[in-house]
Amino acid sequence: MRVHARIGAALLLGTLTACGGSADSLENATETEAGPGSTGGAETGGFDETGSDESGAVDETGDPAPSAAGRCDYTNPFSQGDECREYSGSGWTGEEIEADCEDQSGTATLDAVCDDSGVLGRCIIDGGTDREVQIVSYGSDEGSCAITQTGCETFGGGEFEPEGVCAGEDPTGTGGGGPGSPFIQPTLECRDPIAGEEPGDGPDGQICTWQLISAATEEGRRYADYADCNVVYTQRPYYSVAGNDETDDPRMDDPDYVAEADWVREQVEATACACCHSDVAPMGTSNWTIDSPGNWVGTFDDTGLAFSAGWIDSSSFGEFAPEDNNGFDRTYGIPSTDPLRMRDFFLGELEHRGLVEDDFADEPAFGGPLYTQLVYEPAACEKGERVDRDGSIHWDGGGARYIYVLESGSGNPTVPPNLDLPEGTLWRVDVPWDEADVMFSGEVDYGDAPAIAAQSFPVSDSAPGLTPGQDYYLYVSADVGIPLTRCLFTY
Repeated sequence: MRVHARIGAALLLGTLTACGGSADSLENATETEAGPGSTGGAETGGFDETGSDESGAVDETGDPAPSAAGRCDYTNPFSQGDECREYSGSGWTGEEIEADCEDQSGTATLDAVCDDSGVLGRCIIDGGTDREVQIVSYGSDEGSCAITQTGCETFGGGEFEPEGVCAGEDPTGTGGGGPGSPFIQPTLECRDPIAGEEPGDGPDGQICTWQLISAATEEGRRYADYADCNVVYTQRPYYSVAGNDETDDPRMDDPDYVAEADWVREQVEATACACCHSDVAPMGTSNWTIDSPGNWVGTFDDTGLAFSAGWIDSSSFGEFAPEDNNGFDRTYGIPSTDPLRMRDFFLGELEHRGLVEDDFADEPAFGGPLYTQLVYEPAACEKGERVDRDGSIHWDGGGARYIYVLESGSGNPTVPPNLDLPEGTLWRVDVPWDEADVMFSGEVDYGDAPAIAAQSFPVSDSAPGLTPGQDYYLYVSADVGIPLTRCLFTY
């Protein structure tokens, strides 16, 4: 049994940051005062194959020494911060710990606990069971407390226990928009064609490309030549993960198959997918890659193929209309100018592996916290979240970059380009990604964007008036994908 999918969502810190973050943001990531593994952890001895500790060790005070089946030291791919997983439940085996830690690209140590220096807090997953895991986050910035708690409780379904600078206060009352680079909203970039390429379809022969994870440049061109992948890296978690091992594929002797695989590769190269799935990725490719020698399609895992064939729902990632995306349609996983042809290619790959659609019937929709936010059902506000009659807006959870007031019954705002402005939105105000300050509860009035922010909806009109006694939906987020407050209030 592996719990990495759930635990990985538990600490989605920072914006859905960066397919890992840009090369610059990674290079300049702040080091914590003490990180996991900095002292090697407390060794307890006595580890057996069941994951239990029977050593009876004591510490210098004479009390039983802290013990765990093992720990995993790693870098959180979303926040680029140091973390440690402490497998504290008695049901963990050494093999399971090592397998789960390998999924995090971490270093496993059996029979050891996480270092307790410089801890922001612990996220307790499945507490009190024999599968308990404690995710330990490190740092010294109390501005990270709110996001750390939100990641644990909102996305991971865990219980957050504050320590260090987060202890002795409500972590949700501190902090700003979260660590890492804020989500950069999509912008349309128009560039002259590179040397040797034909003029584009844009004004004066330029090539116009949206800078967004679901975008594409013109067919036959490279996305990285006409948009900035460093912008894309602020919009979706990215980290280096080895794909499937290359094996000899006799189909590479079939010219028809090779031609079709080359067409699919060219299609991918024109999309923002190539930012993470090619050699332009700053820290190595993430799972599959179009630049693998031999048959690059062999680097996909099975679920990646099912995603690309449309067998697993990925609508929560968002998509452009083809006419706004240089003709690329994302109906099936990866954008393509011929989505049916692309789908059929991946269906052929699944058939080649002996897989059928029912094999993926129990696979959750792609998107993790994006999907769970999309289907979230808001309840009545219980912590005083509201818009007062004088217009002042009150929410729970710290500093915010986005505030929405919507009609009751509206959908949940998530990601651009098509899921961030649900029908029923009455007013939305945004703090730009390059603004260091954020908005705080009680300091913003409905219909009046503060100086650090801008009203993005309505675009040119004033916010509509609210009706006394009527229910409305208040949705406030630290950044795209990181909700702080989402509940119904009566005006």
